[in-house]
Amino acid sequence: MPLSRRDFLRTLGLAAGGLFLPPLPPAEAPREVLALGRAVLGLYIYERPNFKSKTLNFLGADTVFNIYGEAEAEDPHAINKRWWRVRRGFVHSAPVQMVRYELQTPTRHLPRDGFVAEVSVPVTQSRVAPGPGFRGDYKFYHGTTHWVMKTALDDDGKIWYGILGDRTRTYHWVPGEHLRRVPPEAFEPLSPAVTDKRIEISLEAQTLKCYEGNTLVLETKCSTGIPLRKENGETVYGTPRGEWTVISKRASRHMAGDDGAAADFFDLPGVPWVTYFHWWGTAIHGTYWHNDFGRPRSHGCVNVPSDVAHWVYRWTLPTVPADKQFVDAKGTPVLIT
Repeated sequence: MPLSRRDFLRTLGLAAGGLFLPPLPPAEAPREVLALGRAVLGLYIYERPNFKSKTLNFLGADTVFNIYGEAEAEDPHAINKRWWRVRRGFVHSAPVQMVRYELQTPTRHLPRDGFVAEVSVPVTQSRVAPGPGFRGDYKFYHGTTHWVMKTALDDDGKIWYGILGDRTRTYHWVPGEHLRRVPPEAFEPLSPAVTDKRIEISLEAQTLKCYEGNTLVLETKCSTGIPLRKENGETVYGTPRGEWTVISKRASRHMAGDDGAAADFFDLPGVPWVTYFHWWGTAIHGTYWHNDFGRPRSHGCVNVPSDVAHWVYRWTLPTVPADKQFVDAKGTPVLIT
């Protein structure tokens, strides 16, 4: 959704939070801001939408920048053909998270079981206690979801939210204005009267499809587990083939690898809208660390855009009430081929 000039000027407040926004483009370049992006990793700005073109600049990880338009890759063989036009050049879309900067009005009123909240700014730095002067903890990124279980005031009277880590079992404190409470209606089931639902995931095509009977109701590109080996001429992926069912669902999950020294170690707090379908812990879930759907990238889970993961979470059975952190029960079939 395009930002108005007023909305763009509001984003300049990012500078106060330690985030970088480049100046407006020169007069000869387009001035209308299409969106904001966050560099998930460090990435180069290229002269053309082509990795073989000249590099013009470098954006460090967590840099927030203006996006002025979209371009198609010049390489006809590219799987992900989307590039973004930035101030003076182009960046590939794969390591860019689309973000917004929307400050909230926090509250000190908490339901007995807390509530799920979504980060509404590009990135917020959590602290070990409520206040900007305390030691920094995890960074929480736009669109991640977290259970708010406490509130507190800092020395300046500002409200901070205490997030209870489901993996760390400790509290991580963030400014309340950086979190948007997910309303109860966002947990209401979709098509609750339909019992003949199923999900079909193709490892070769990297697609996820949802059916009600014979009617296709959703189709999206996804990223499944990376190819592991060949057996009898067939590729074995990190995502298990077979007929499964949804067995558990969580609105938020801190996912991390077991071996911190491993080259592929990951530590991802606040993974949103998690729908488990295999006892390995394999799930369909939202993704904020890449935007490269259509190719295998995961350790086994099925990565989809976070808004799609939210839809799947609401559409599949079992239903999870807004006040429950998780529900275990067999539900919607999942076929992986």
